[in-house]
Amino acid sequence: MSIVADENTRVVIMGGAPGISAAKRMAEFCYLSRIPFNVTSFVYPPDAGKTADIPFGAEFLAIPVYASVKDATDAHPETNTALIYIGASRAYKGSMEALENPAIKFCSMITEGVPERDAKLLIKNAKRLGKVFNGPSSIGVLSAGKCRLGVIGGEYHNLKLSKLYRPGSFGVITKSGGLSNEIMWLVSQFADGVTTTIGVGGDAYPVTDFVTYLELFEKDPDTKAVVIVGEMGGNLEDKAAEWYGAKPRRIKLIGAVAGFCQEALPKGMKFGHAGAKEGHHGEGSARSKSENLRKAGAIVPATFGDLGATIKRVYEDLIATGQIVPKADLPLSELPDLPKRVEEGIKAGDVAVQPLFKSTISDDRGEEPLYAGYPASELIEKGYDISHVVGLLWNKKLPTDAEAEVIKRIIMLAADHGPAVSGAFATILAAAAGIGLSQSVAAGLIMIGPRFGGAVTDAGKYFRYGLMNYPNDIPGFLADMKQNVGPVPGIGHRVKSLKNPDKRVTVLKDTVKELGLRTPTLDYALAVEAVTTTKKDNLILNVDGCMACVLVDLGFPAENLNGFFVLARTIGMIGHWTDQKREGSKLIRMYNYLINFAVSPRRSVPDRKKK
Repeated sequence: MSIVADENTRVVIMGGAPGISAAKRMAEFCYLSRIPFNVTSFVYPPDAGKTADIPFGAEFLAIPVYASVKDATDAHPETNTALIYIGASRAYKGSMEALENPAIKFCSMITEGVPERDAKLLIKNAKRLGKVFNGPSSIGVLSAGKCRLGVIGGEYHNLKLSKLYRPGSFGVITKSGGLSNEIMWLVSQFADGVTTTIGVGGDAYPVTDFVTYLELFEKDPDTKAVVIVGEMGGNLEDKAAEWYGAKPRRIKLIGAVAGFCQEALPKGMKFGHAGAKEGHHGEGSARSKSENLRKAGAIVPATFGDLGATIKRVYEDLIATGQIVPKADLPLSELPDLPKRVEEGIKAGDVAVQPLFKSTISDDRGEEPLYAGYPASELIEKGYDISHVVGLLWNKKLPTDAEAEVIKRIIMLAADHGPAVSGAFATILAAAAGIGLSQSVAAGLIMIGPRFGGAVTDAGKYFRYGLMNYPNDIPGFLADMKQNVGPVPGIGHRVKSLKNPDKRVTVLKDTVKELGLRTPTLDYALAVEAVTTTKKDNLILNVDGCMACVLVDLGFPAENLNGFFVLARTIGMIGHWTDQKREGSKLIRMYNYLINFAVSPRRSVPDRKKK
């Protein structure tokens, strides 16, 4: 058997991320013990209506989240236990919600630092309601092979080594969470393991004391002995000694009290748990508690290091008297291992997985991102800038300083073109409607296409085509374009002309010449311009065409050239959104005089014919 928690325990966990983390550890125990997962639900109001995914072996269980304990128990009437992972300031209110729920019979609270006033009220209310409340500051409860509440027992391999997948014969009660794991391991090595282990918590005012659990262990026929591990401070151990010595008991009691080192420290000094503080005149000291336990008939090891040998001696006596029949243990190799994660399996060479997609430009699996193999921090430390990063991520090549300077100037020149163009206007319209930054900028970016910014990619594509197929035949290229494509992308401007050149184009042309870069595509486009402007002086190489040719000459593939326009104009669109928010712009409605209402004059609606 076991006490407090057994194979019939069904749990609601109160709390967010810490509660989900505990549930995952509880699922590991259930998987090892080959029993169903016993968490029915979570209570965490911000996520009510959602589910939490809990790994159980190779499966993922979707456990529902509710706004209240009542909602959880109404939906899952088998729930009888609450595990509380709520912050200290809200722990009392949440605990009372669980205690006052008629379905909940047992509560265990992990929360540390619960105000002493709240802890005292919980003691009072738990007694009033006749319910067992474990904690605060409890690592949890574990009944071997049957139930785990919280993270008690440690990691998965320790559960195996401590034989917690099947019941033993020793009960364990501790204040310390860490020591509870240690004692379970000792009991598994020097005896046959535990029935139930309870961490009551190390706060100054635990809601439930040692005696409560000793009474339950006394009534459990499968528990033959109980190990209690206490510490200086409080009177739990003294009460346990008083209970044990009051009359003959069925169970053997082994008592160990930590803190003899306190004798070498200033009186009243607190260390460790909140409750680990010796009272006046040595009251509550480790030595006085140990003496009281010994006088009551408990077996008290001479030192903490003797605890293992003491457990072994008691175990052998119980076997000799026929109270315990030794259990056969399974080899570790026959116990299930947790399924490996895919990453672990690949690393061990146990599994091959076809990748979902391939990335050749960046890798974030190490301490920092690598851009085409170069650590981001090292790029910064060695003086590279955003232009070099664009080259690495868009072209898998570290640009030279000259090439990076061209990229930088292209981004600067294309960053904005005023509020009237379609992309900027769409962003402004969205901003004035109260839309957020990302959505407003996205509205502007959607406008980028064949008529707004889209000429960059097409210009790069077709000027490169002309250079490769009509290197010395501009008229032939123009005839081909006219017949198969239409106007040459990148040629022509609504306002600019030979007499009124676009300064952005002039800057780019001068830049590549000053830096001595090879520009065969740009040179070809300028040769095309020399022909087209003889027909009309505004058929000049525009900024889209110039950007495209320069970028193709730098080695960028034509298909990503519009990315430079997207990147650059995003800077401007963010600026326009910020400007509208700063100015407190109102919702924009188109003025009537800007619309040509080319509809029929007002007329009467004909009567509808009825069948």
